[in-house]
Parts: sequence; structure tokens; C-alpha cells
Amino acid sequence: MTKPTSRILVINDEHLVLREFVKGLNAAARTLDNPLGISFSGVTTAKEALAALEADGNFQAVLVDDTLYSLTNGKKNDKGKKNEKGKKDEKHSRKLQMSALELVQRITRFRPELDVYILIAQEKEDDVVDALFAESVDGYFYREERDYRGIYRILNAQIQERARTPFYDQLKNYVWMAKDQWHTPGHSSGESLRGSPWVDDFYEFMGEHVFDADLSVSVPMLDSLMEPKGVIAEAQAMAAKAFGARRTFFATNGTSTANKVIFQTLLAPGEKLILDRNCHKSVHHGVVLSGAHPIYLDSSLNRKYGLYGPVAKRTVLNAIKKHPDAQALILTSCTYDGLRYDLKPIIEAAHARGIKVIIDEAWYGFARFHPEFRPTALEAGADYATQSTHKVLSAFSQASMIHVNDREFREHLFRENFNMHTSTSPQYALIASLDVARKQAVMEGYKLLSRTLELAREVKNLINSTRVFRVLELDDLLPPAVKADGIRLDPTKVTIDISGCGYTVEDLQKQLFERFNIQVEKSTFNTLTLLLTIGTTRSKVSRLYDALMRIAREGRHPRRLVQTPEIPGFTRLMFLPRDAYYCGGELVPVFDERERVNRALAGRVCADQIVPYPPGIPVLVPGQRITAKVLDYLGGLLHSHKRMEMHGIVHEGYLPCIRVLKPAEEKGLKPLG
Repeated sequence: MTKPTSRILVINDEHLVLREFVKGLNAAARTLDNPLGISFSGVTTAKEALAALEADGNFQAVLVDDTLYSLTNGKKNDKGKKNEKGKKDEKHSRKLQMSALELVQRITRFRPELDVYILIAQEKEDDVVDALFAESVDGYFYREERDYRGIYRILNAQIQERARTPFYDQLKNYVWMAKDQWHTPGHSSGESLRGSPWVDDFYEFMGEHVFDADLSVSVPMLDSLMEPKGVIAEAQAMAAKAFGARRTFFATNGTSTANKVIFQTLLAPGEKLILDRNCHKSVHHGVVLSGAHPIYLDSSLNRKYGLYGPVAKRTVLNAIKKHPDAQALILTSCTYDGLRYDLKPIIEAAHARGIKVIIDEAWYGFARFHPEFRPTALEAGADYATQSTHKVLSAFSQASMIHVNDREFREHLFRENFNMHTSTSPQYALIASLDVARKQAVMEGYKLLSRTLELAREVKNLINSTRVFRVLELDDLLPPAVKADGIRLDPTKVTIDISGCGYTVEDLQKQLFERFNIQVEKSTFNTLTLLLTIGTTRSKVSRLYDALMRIAREGRHPRRLVQTPEIPGFTRLMFLPRDAYYCGGELVPVFDERERVNRALAGRVCADQIVPYPPGIPVLVPGQRITAKVLDYLGGLLHSHKRMEMHGIVHEGYLPCIRVLKPAEEKGLKPLG
């Protein structure tokens, strides 16, 4: 096992004092137990400190002298006592303290995961430390004591505390106990598979610990996800601190379930929810389950590339103003293509009217751990953020987190809804992976994300150097309607214009997969999207470049950009989606006997969600009036793009059909005003 490297930065503006501190602390690190590879280095200025913390991701803590910058007006002796010039007035003293405070605040804003300690001169300064640094630091030491071994022990213990994984550690401990199992699951640590002439290959392929760690809720020492009071509660509390939340909950059914839980907590049937039509399908499912009255906002459209972007800020603000009785607003930031809202003004406008804000950060769970990606949704003031930890950090698929900053959080109601959607037999490996993902993000997230950003720059330059493929910049991706909205681009989502290579997107993906063993994240008719994560390596970058360069050298004629039909704007919601969905309805074919669009569907009310992929935006939702324009759009896609996924369309034999409400059912429902 590789031993970690942990550096601690000492900041003191007196060279002799700094040298003595660093020497003494390093001597303590060499002679005492040092499992984390702790070493100390020092700088004399705030500028040097910030530069060091930016350049080196191995720093885990900082030790700041509270009289930093005092050399500009008065020197100190090696015990930290100022001469007469340095003592000239109380006002100057406060100014010096504020200098250290400003540095501490900049450090915590830049890298909030770091432990921060203050060196103070004497006991009478306790009140100053409590008043000025209480919210920003983890502790302080007396400068005169020079207790290097004591300081080292405390710093070492604090870093080890941050590196703990309460649930994962307990899970390992239980597995090593090798208890006989007289409880579920049925494979009993893999005993039912191991040695079987029929299924032993599955056991060998998965590995023994997958089965050893697949345990039952019958094991009390592993706590309960539905009512955590032990190691799961502890792991969730550590995650909340790491991600900047008041409360954090682990979800083992993915962010899809996380969104539904929040909806059912915040929304009673008939209450309004403002949402982007381009939200994940789980949001639309949550509307049905909660009985909410959705206020749909049309996404902006980049017509050149057929990419749908964020909702225009003006549109969101107008909806908030028009619907002050809404209970909640949900947006996706960042989007699948990496576009990030300027959230703060939107959240402030919502809060001014008492509207809760939920941000789906499924693709942005790493953002807290590098300043390039911040502010996060919580830092911008969101009440709830849902994150697919498994998508962008080191957690297993389906492992997600719900972060809560709502000051009016109704925990009992949330817990009841959470338990409604959570299995009573959760997969413990998922919970352990969330615990470990948090640890890694806190201990080396900045370092790994710095590397990922560097690789993203390399990928962009290499792809552009092919002169056939081109990485789309923020200005290329932004629809005109949102160019002035302060939207930023997450550089770890790389969208490539493939029109110059001569292949269709389907054929290009086939070439990459079959010839070069490369699988990409997603595609549209004109683009491929690559997802770079903390697991991306330079070797993968090289192989990707080699593949694209080989394809580029084939010299095929470029294709025109495919102009996909634009999704019709939202029509009219006649009934609550929940009411329409739970009607029995009837199936009506999209085409008539002559294979023309069936005009009899115009004016009917849809009972299902109809979603073409791409772009993955519902054309129809339950309770929505079907118009001739919507029918023409669907008919065109079904005729010309036969391989396109079309969720919600029912096939009766060879006929694609839509489930719609019967006239009698419409009469029995309460129409929306």
C-alpha cells in the first residue's frame, strides 16, 4: 500500500522564528508515529502561502501566525514580542490581526477542505482569536511554548480524523471477523457460488470481497440507512462537513430517487413547482409522484449544433415573479454538456418570495474541491443539492448524496419519504463507496482535479490539432438567449464537433468502439461528448488522440451539420400530471392507415411522458394538450430517425401509439386554471 504524502504549511514573517518552527516540527514528525507522511515547510508572506497551496495538492493543513505582516511597521524578537515601534497603538495591533484574518479567509475560500490553525502570542489574545477567527479555524497554539511534539500530535490526529471512513472501516472490521452467517443474503458470503460447476466463474470474476461485504441489515454494528444512529450517521455527518451542507444523506438508488424524495418532502398535491423542461426524467417522474403543479420553462436552444442549454435567466426570473406562490424551483447545474448557471441572483430572487431552490448537481459533485468549479449550488445559497457521486467521483453506480441547507428542513417528513423510496436491504458496498469517495475528495480532491483540468487542456489542444475534429468553446455552445447570463463551462465536459470527419455520429462511435476500444459518454447528431474525471489518465488521452488522428487522416469529405427539428414549445397543461397519469386512458396510433400523422390525436390529452433521445427533453408530459405541431414533430422523428430512442411511445404490433385520456376521463378530472 502506498503511503500518503501530507504537507503542512507554516506561515510566519520572521525568518528565524519560521526556520525554528519548521525544523522543530519536522524533527517531531521524524521521531513520532507518522502514518500519513507528514512534513512541514514554511513561507513568510501571504502571497507565497497562496501560491504554495495552489501549486501543491498534498498540503493538508496550514499554521498561520496571527501577527503576520508586522515586519512592515515593527520587528519582533524570537519570542514573538514586538518592540516599542511595533506596539505604538491598539489600532495598529488590530490591523495586524486583520491581515492574518484576511489570509485565513482567503485560504478557506480557496481550499475549504484544509485544516487551519493559528499561532498566537499569549493567553490574553484568546478573546481576539475567538472573536476574529472562530468561524474560520480549527484551533490555535501558543507561539512561545515551542511544544513541537505536542503541536505535531494534534495536527496528525486532526488529519487522521478527516481521513477516517467510519462506515467502510466498520464494514472491513466485520468482514475480518468472519462470523458464521445465519441470515440473508442467500449466497452467504459467496458460499453458494464458490466451487459450483455452473456459477463459480461469476464468483471468481467478481472477487470474494464483493460477497463478503454483501451483508444483511441483521448486523447491528453496521447501522441502518433508514434510521442511522451509528457509523452511517457518522459518515453522513463527515460528508456534510466536506460538501458544505447542514445535513447530508446517502442515497443508494441514485440521484433519480434523491430528486423524488425532495419533491415529496416539499410539495403537496396541487402545489406549484417551477422547473426546466430539460431536467432529468426523474424530475418529471417526481412531479407525477408528488402531485405537483409544474410550471415548465423552455430551455434555450443552440440551433447550429442542436444542443439545448440552460433556461434564460430572464425566463426564470419572470416565472418566479409570475408564480410567487410556487413552493420550489429546480434547475440542473451543470448540464450534461457542462453549462453552469449563475445561480446566486436566481436563488436570491426565489428566496425573496419564499420559494425553495433545488439544484440537480448530478454531473457536478466534485465542484467543492477546486476553485475552478466553484461556487457550488450550496455556496450560492441553494436549499437542496442532489449529486450523483458515482458519476464524477470514486463511488459505485447508483451511489448518490442529498445535501440539505434548508433552515426550515422538516426532517421527520423527509425521513418518511426517504424510507418510502429506499430498500430495506441496501447494498452496503454502495454506502462504503460514498464514505470512501468523500475521504478521497477531501484528502486529494484538489490534487486530482488539478490533474484532470490539465488533462482537459491537453485533450482540447490535441483534438484541435487534428484539424478535422474541433472542441466547442463556451461561445460555441451557448444559445444566443443566454449569452449574457453569466453562464460558465465545466472544462471536464468536452464536446466535439465531428462534422469534419465525414462519418455520421453512429458510424464514428462504431469506429471508436470496434477499432480503437473507446467508449464515449454521449452524442448528438453533430457532436460527441467526452467526460473527464479524476480517473482519467494521460495514457487514455494518448490513445484517444491516436484514434482521432488516424480517422482524421482518412480524408473523408466533411458533412454538413445535421439540422434537427426543434422541439415545440410547451403547449398547455390541462390537468395535474399525476391525475392524468393514473387514468387508464387508451392507445391511439401516431399514424393513420396511409402512414400519415393521425390528426385525430390533435386536441387529445397525453397520459404519459414522451421523450425522444437525443435531446432527452419531454415533448409531452401527462396532462398536456397534444397539438398539430407536436404531432408533426413526433411523426417526423419516427419516420426519419428510426433508430432514435423514443421513451413513452407504445408499440402495438408495428404501430407506434400514444396513451391518451378517454373523453369520459377528461370530464372526471379537475381542469387547471
